[in-house]
Amino acid sequence: MIEENAEAETGPDTPEDAAPAPLLTLRDGLPPVTDTDEGLAKAAAAIAAGTGPVGIDAERASGYRYSNRAYLIQLRREGSGIWLIDPIELTTMQPLVEALEGTEWILHAATQDLPCLSDLGLHPAALFDTELAGRLLGYPRVGLGTLVETVLGFTMLKEHSAADWSTRPLPDAWLEYAALDVEVLVELREALAAELVAQGKDAWARQEFDWLRGFEAPVRTDAWRRTSGMHRVRGRRGLAAVRELWTERDRIAQQRDVTPSRIIPDAAIVAAAQDLPQDKAALLGLKGFHGRGAERYVTSWVKALNRALTMDEDELPVRSPRAEGPPPPRAWADKDPVAARRLALARESVNALAEARNLPAENLLTPDFLRRAMWTPPKTRDPGALLDGIIELLSGFGARGWQIALTAPLLTDAVLHADLES
Repeated sequence: MIEENAEAETGPDTPEDAAPAPLLTLRDGLPPVTDTDEGLAKAAAAIAAGTGPVGIDAERASGYRYSNRAYLIQLRREGSGIWLIDPIELTTMQPLVEALEGTEWILHAATQDLPCLSDLGLHPAALFDTELAGRLLGYPRVGLGTLVETVLGFTMLKEHSAADWSTRPLPDAWLEYAALDVEVLVELREALAAELVAQGKDAWARQEFDWLRGFEAPVRTDAWRRTSGMHRVRGRRGLAAVRELWTERDRIAQQRDVTPSRIIPDAAIVAAAQDLPQDKAALLGLKGFHGRGAERYVTSWVKALNRALTMDEDELPVRSPRAEGPPPPRAWADKDPVAARRLALARESVNALAEARNLPAENLLTPDFLRRAMWTPPKTRDPGALLDGIIELLSGFGARGWQIALTAPLLTDAVLHADLES
């Protein structure tokens, strides 16, 4: 699903006397939803007969369902028009897989949609990410609606971005919203591609897009530690209660395919972990223990709490597990002042280069890569060998070639200058 990513970026204010951009509409009208195998075969044949890249988007039911599955796929290609595919009732996606073979996909914020498309057996041979292109070009706001308005001059309505796309049947207003997300992706791609060439960033973009093809959503370790409000829970046994309740909620949510917060909210988990009640009445009597599944699954919650209460000491979770990689930057000055200086110099240089090249610093080099390289740089201080070592480090972390070429010399200088200053 195309989202505005809660755009924290701020762009220039629109002049009060500027005429509003025209509203984007569907040039060919709203197509029917394809939800049968026979219909998919027809859609696939039309898409295969089209020309050029294919604009693709997927709608999920984030906030409603546990799974990340696609509940609607939208496609547009020159010569084939827009197709809306409902994959839920289909027995195979193979005709679409074959139709898309060898084509370039155009997506906006590709990392949002690639995992759910991959689950359906759909993998791009090549892709163009319009959001990432916007970032590389230095656009201050890169949501789809903002880019379409800025680059193509059309406004887009986004009133259904938080809809429950697992709803059946899908209302026409929602389907129109979904179709509009691919209506001008081809045109947006062409405009942004031309700008990338003009700014000398097309080779950077190709490397970024190639890297995206292998993207996999990261697997969170100890995801229960993200429970909101957990800092109010005291003691390791209270933490065990959070972990056991969170794990039980996750199991139920996965079984029912419902987003976990719709079973019981994080606030209920924290309330129970603070009080540690031992029976159903005491648990349900807690002021903060509420939610749709509070009473329905009360037996499960009590069992989870009892597991925490009877757990051996060596099974209890620690407050702050040892993290991999470098410590938080705020601790560097105390732990290693020279490393702290390396980091400060490297950040200053990378930020300055990013500003000069008109792109966000985090797109020039992933901040975690920078921190790791500056915390444990190669031991050698021979400039040439040090540069080679940092290049090897950044490559191992996953930095792309263009990023390494621009930033490895800056990080090398930061290491050498920090040592000289010390």
